[in-house]
Amino acid sequence: MTKHILVIDSGTTGTRALIYDDRSHILTQAYTEFPNYHPAPDRVEQDATEIWDATKKMIDQALDNLKITMADIACIGITNQRATTVVWDRATGLPVTRAIVWQDTRTASRAQELAPDWGEKVYSRTGWSLAPVYSSLSLQWMLENVDGLKARAEAGELAFGTIDTWLIHCLTGGKSHVISASNASVTGSYDLLNDEWYGEWLEALGVPVSMYPSVVDDSGKVAETDPDVMGTAVPISGVIADQHAALFAQECVKPGNIKCTHGTGTFLDMLIGTEPKIDTGSGICCQIAWRKDGKTQYALEGYAGSTGSAVQWLRDGIKIISSSKESEAEAMKAEDNGGVYFVPALTGLSAPYWDSYARGMIIGITPGTTRRHIVRACLEGIVYSVRDFVNAMTEISGYEINAVAIDGGASANDLLAQFQADQLGVDVIRPRSVEATSLGAALMAGLGVGIWKTESEAFGVGRNKTTFSPKTDEETRNAQYATWERAVERSRGWSK
Repeated sequence: MTKHILVIDSGTTGTRALIYDDRSHILTQAYTEFPNYHPAPDRVEQDATEIWDATKKMIDQALDNLKITMADIACIGITNQRATTVVWDRATGLPVTRAIVWQDTRTASRAQELAPDWGEKVYSRTGWSLAPVYSSLSLQWMLENVDGLKARAEAGELAFGTIDTWLIHCLTGGKSHVISASNASVTGSYDLLNDEWYGEWLEALGVPVSMYPSVVDDSGKVAETDPDVMGTAVPISGVIADQHAALFAQECVKPGNIKCTHGTGTFLDMLIGTEPKIDTGSGICCQIAWRKDGKTQYALEGYAGSTGSAVQWLRDGIKIISSSKESEAEAMKAEDNGGVYFVPALTGLSAPYWDSYARGMIIGITPGTTRRHIVRACLEGIVYSVRDFVNAMTEISGYEINAVAIDGGASANDLLAQFQADQLGVDVIRPRSVEATSLGAALMAGLGVGIWKTESEAFGVGRNKTTFSPKTDEETRNAQYATWERAVERSRGWSK
């Protein structure tokens, strides 16, 4: 008899409910978007109640698609956007203000102000460079700027959580206040060295640690749904942040394994084993990859903010392609980039540079330059950004890579995948389905209740893959990369 796994994939712009079978195949899915609010240019907010309403509707739709009920669901997995800050009233269970989304930069000046005294200190303990993405900074802003919240927080009346915490709160009828280890590690609040909330930092910010949820494993029986809310009690047994879920889904379970997610931005994650490795001078983040059976695995992460969005700019900004998919065909018409380099720093440079004053740049234009060269240069720029991460990660971790697994919408582009293999000098492996985050949550949930007894069994269901092998010699790729580095230097500090 088929065992059904319900996965809630709560992203930055929408919610997806998927139902997997015990062979890790998607049987059905339902998706809807929810609003993002921008009350000021530097602000991105969401209504947590709208997220829950959308989630519940998509669950109902997915169940209806298969003509089953919650009683037919063996377990639930959750994967989610990271570091978005939700605060609610413990008594009513309702949000007290809009959530501050991870993309929000209202705390940029506060981060800059704190950096001289706290920058290296919090980086060395949390694994994350001090930046507006810190949930702890968003919490401080809420307590200081929303009337009455600080006093209520100090009185123990308020609860904080990321989106996984909020969804579990809703699913359990307010009975559970927990966060998975992977999500905890990207809040800018978790002390990786002492494996606890970073009390000294929170005290300095004036944020009561009592607001914080209990940290639980990413796989295991975390909680169960309230029958009054969901109709029956179903175990919630997999809760993992989105990039970490993709890392697991790509079977990156040995130190040195790497996955690369190409979406609006590009995330590169490397599993490094059971000990954190934090290099405060590298610009690379260290975080908990996942915690299973009480055992923690750590990962390094690099992030480029404007990669897929740079392709969207070609489509919507300068309109030289009609769709993102067209970028591959158009770029293929050029034998090479014609000497053109595109630095996709449309919103600044992320890891390993962390230069918010950098700006996007196209350089090397000649009378012979065509739109094909510019499109190709844009795709190549995404890959060069990835190579920046890999260089830093191999140095920090001590692991040399021998392959990279890719996923995300832009990974369907064959030219991008092949150029990534050429630049890194290793095989690039793409699964048939580039949907990895929800699969990771499904695998974690299934393992958490024993649908699969081991990781090997969970991964044992065959998934077709395409391998792209390097075709460029080392001298050529290094020369190309050296020119990229020159282009990056010219883009840095531009808007200062």
